[in-house]
Amino acid sequence: QVQLVESGGGLVQAGGSLRLSCAASGRTFSNYAMGWFRQAPGKEREFVVGISWSGFSTYYADSVKGRFTISRDNAKNTVYLHMNSLKPEDTAVYYCAVGLILDLKDPRQHATDSWRYWGQGTQVTVSS
Repeated sequence: QVQLVESGGGLVQAGGSLRLSCAASGRTFSNYAMGWFRQAPGKEREFVVGISWSGFSTYYADSVKGRFTISRDNAKNTVYLHMNSLKPEDTAVYYCAVGLILDLKDPRQHATDSWRYWGQGTQVTVSS
C-alpha cells in the first residue's frame, strides 16, 4: 500500500521559513515525479511545484517562484519543500503528490487528477 507522509508544517510569521518533507513508501517510484499542491480555505487545490524523477527538471507556480525550492532524495523516497519569505497568502494545507508526469511544464499536468498518489496534508499558517 502506497503511503505519503508529510511533515514540517506549522505556524510562522511573515518573512519566515519552513521546510516540508514527504516520505513515500509502498512501491518503487522510478520515473515518478513528485510535487506539492496546496489548498487554502474556500479555494481549490492548486499546483505549487513539481520535480522529475532525476531531479533535473522542476517547475514552479509563479506565486512561489524565487521563494520556494523543491528537492528530492530518491534513496529515501523523500521530497522536500523549502519555503522562504513566506507570506500570509501562503497559508494553506500543503499536500505531497506523486505521479507519472511526462512534462512538468504542461499546465494540464498540474491538475490534481494527473497525480496518482497523495499525502494527508500538513497545515502551514503564516501570520502577518
